[in-house]
Amino acid sequence: MDTRVVSIGSQDFERLISRNNFYIDKTHFIKEWWESDDDITLITRPRRFGKTLLMSMVEKFFSVDCREKASLFEGLNIFREEAYRELQGTYPVIFLSFASVKAGNFDGFYKQIKGLIANVYQRHFYLMDSALLKEWEKESFLDICKRKEDETDVMKSLYDLSDYLYRFHGKKPIILLDEYDTPMQEAYLSGYWDEMTVFIRNFFNAAFKNNPFLERALLTGITRVSKESVFSDLNNLKVVTTTTEKYEDSFGFTEEEVFHALEERGLGDQKEAVKQWYDGFTFGRLRDIYNPWSITNFLDEKRFLPYWANTSSHGLVSRLLQTADKSVKENLEILLHGGSIAVLIEEQIVFNQLDTDVNAVWSLLLASGYLKVESAGVEEGIYTLSLTNQEIFLMLKGTVRDWFHSSGNYGEFLRALLACDIKAMNAYLNRLLVQVASFFDGGSHPSSVTEPERFYHGLVLGLIAELEGEYHVRSNRESGFGRYDVMLEPAVSGGTAFILEFKVIDPGEEKSLEETADAGLKQIKEKKYAEELIARGFRSENIRSYAFAFEGKRVLVKEGVLTGK
Repeated sequence: MDTRVVSIGSQDFERLISRNNFYIDKTHFIKEWWESDDDITLITRPRRFGKTLLMSMVEKFFSVDCREKASLFEGLNIFREEAYRELQGTYPVIFLSFASVKAGNFDGFYKQIKGLIANVYQRHFYLMDSALLKEWEKESFLDICKRKEDETDVMKSLYDLSDYLYRFHGKKPIILLDEYDTPMQEAYLSGYWDEMTVFIRNFFNAAFKNNPFLERALLTGITRVSKESVFSDLNNLKVVTTTTEKYEDSFGFTEEEVFHALEERGLGDQKEAVKQWYDGFTFGRLRDIYNPWSITNFLDEKRFLPYWANTSSHGLVSRLLQTADKSVKENLEILLHGGSIAVLIEEQIVFNQLDTDVNAVWSLLLASGYLKVESAGVEEGIYTLSLTNQEIFLMLKGTVRDWFHSSGNYGEFLRALLACDIKAMNAYLNRLLVQVASFFDGGSHPSSVTEPERFYHGLVLGLIAELEGEYHVRSNRESGFGRYDVMLEPAVSGGTAFILEFKVIDPGEEKSLEETADAGLKQIKEKKYAEELIARGFRSENIRSYAFAFEGKRVLVKEGVLTGK
């Protein structure tokens, strides 16, 4: 039995190892990265996949300030070779993270960057005692520590610090930048994208492109931001995304690692359930990568919960899906019903095109871990994608539910439906459509879209999603002589079942809502949609049939009977 304590949220390598916390050895990354000899490496992985912990590990391995901490690596893979035992603690390291750089405007962003750089300089304050620095360099050093420097000095701050460290140690430094793209997401959401990218482009060029004092650099983030946005002229950049084979097993846990951990902690009988909940990520050739945040939480709590999905706001994802065009919502519906979609993936994310480029939305969702690659198409760049796992399904289902929740108490509709209160159902839906229809459908009038019934179908499915568990919710299934729209079968015998049919008035027809609803009820009866339920033992008096007639932002719900003329 594994007696190591599971530490939740620890991102400091030294703390994790020195306290004998649960840790899966990823030190082989150091050897693979060092021997690749790439000048600047950018690795993208979803959030909570161990990027910060790995960067902390790299810092503790290379930093001259950690030479006396070689014992941290005893017994780990990297210390199996004498050459790497000798390499440990021999390079100056500049380590910074943009994870906390989140501001609502450019001034706030710039202030946070100045504070971050000041902290980095203060960690190397010993340089002030060196005779190698000229007086004016010491004055500039102090200005940065006191946050009094101008914008030009901030942009070239890592360049200057690299110079100082090289002179002091006689070795060029390694720069580690964690969560490099966090400011870009914030700038996109808050409307200062152009100002931010001008600054970041100059900052990166000085640190990575035109820096003769740099040994090499490692950057991590969630997305591969387009080269034109922030990496212009940076020709020595090696980009490693989730579709790249390089470092494919260095982030996240492999199935072998997860199953071994489950056995060690007496949870071997939970393998299949753990696989369904937390497997599904694909990196390079590896198709069974597990989310480490959820695995460590499960090992600690021994309960199946959406740990990863609950770690942060999904504001960007929710905004993009909610405001996207009809095709995105239709594909989202397919995904939520367990299907897959074939789309063009552009791995370079252009944030200021997310509002207009459908492909950019799917690319972001793939990079962020919400989707997984089922297969690559014959045509270059085309991938077949599906939802990653059960955890992601529950998160996205909750996101869709929240859209309706923000527009009114959707529980009111469920109570009316289950109580067979037609009047209350009509009142709620008509009020909801006035508030929701335009914004959910990307601003277009529902009756003007090519497949309006699909919109209303998804709307009602979103409202009844909360019933899953109490009811088996089926959609577009064959029964009798046709396909019903929605069927609700109670999970416990003896309850009432429901058949829902949706009809939309064609703009060219002169039918009323009443006539359209009657046509829907007639279809339920004539095509014998109730046969599936009756075959399973339901009596006709325990089956309710409803027809929903829609016209733009108006709806009429009518109840029918299954017997008689």
